[in-house]
Amino acid sequence: MNRAPRVFFYVQHLLGIGHIARASRIASALAKDGLDVTVVTGGLPVPGFPADGIKTVALPPVVASNAGFSGLADSDGTAAGEAFLNRRRDLLLAAFRETRPDVVIIEAFPFGRRQMRFELLPLLDAIENAAPRPKLVSSVRDILQQNRKAGRDEETVALVETHFDAILVHGDPSFVRLEDTFPLTSGIATKIRYTGMVVAPPAADPIEAFDVIASAGGGAVGMDLLRAAASAATRLPANLRWLLISGPNLPDADYAALSAETPPNASLVRFRRDFPSLLRVARVSISQAGYNTVGDLLQTDCRAILVPFVAGGETEQTVRAERLEALGLADVLTEADLTPVRVAKAVEAALMGRRANAMPIDLGGTDATAAIIRSMMG
Repeated sequence: MNRAPRVFFYVQHLLGIGHIARASRIASALAKDGLDVTVVTGGLPVPGFPADGIKTVALPPVVASNAGFSGLADSDGTAAGEAFLNRRRDLLLAAFRETRPDVVIIEAFPFGRRQMRFELLPLLDAIENAAPRPKLVSSVRDILQQNRKAGRDEETVALVETHFDAILVHGDPSFVRLEDTFPLTSGIATKIRYTGMVVAPPAADPIEAFDVIASAGGGAVGMDLLRAAASAATRLPANLRWLLISGPNLPDADYAALSAETPPNASLVRFRRDFPSLLRVARVSISQAGYNTVGDLLQTDCRAILVPFVAGGETEQTVRAERLEALGLADVLTEADLTPVRVAKAVEAALMGRRANAMPIDLGGTDATAAIIRSMMG
């Protein structure tokens, strides 16, 4: 093969930014390894993802119309109609035909993103009918949503058996295994490859330092956490420096309200590209328990207070947070605990404590994923 192998990487983020962040880090590693990467994004733009220099096809964005992920809306919040979705499907298939990839990577599906079947099932058919047929890989995080409806797991296994060449699980099996949250794993075990966690590159030295950082990921559902943190800052010594990171998706009205409540010893921003660097020198982090934030925290000595996201019956963050707490790597508050007094007490305790020396968790998933994809091309 004289040309660089081509990779077609589909990722759809609906509420937070974790999916696009993880996919972007993998795409950058693939490009660094000499592969010709095209990332197809389907959500609202996120600063810095994908990285500069990565080919990107931006489909007309859709978002979750509610916290339970039961519907799709366009960027204006209007329910996505049939014509809109058909146009997305056609644009996706056209991009696939134009790219003529050697490998297709689909983030989350078929273990998640069932809402996107209107365009992903036609993409699977196009892959099967392509000549030559590209390899097809599912890129999935280590912990899946539980409490799925009857028949969903069987449907997933059938799609994997019929279409997928490999399932890349971005986690450390000594910390959590796929079968812990996907009971039918044994039926597809021969296709599973664990990569380790996909994390940001080692952080550079930060340009400033904060004692406590409260972050809300994408921000679509982080207002209660940030408001409790802002109020907690007024109950602790005024010489503590706080940083509140709202996320790009916090509604403007909420951001304005939060700005008015932010005390003098705290700074409020929407986004910090140097977030991993800031965690290196912070003493305490307050955040949800999303995959990427936890990956950033595990590269530091910062004490973590995790508040798992549970709206709409979500279970993934609770599993991650509780396992980290059992290892002494985090303290856990529930969303019901998000009062100024309880958050202040948790921060006070964290400032006095030290993180346990627990088992090492494999954080080499970015390079390992690139090596696996490269090996699949022979």
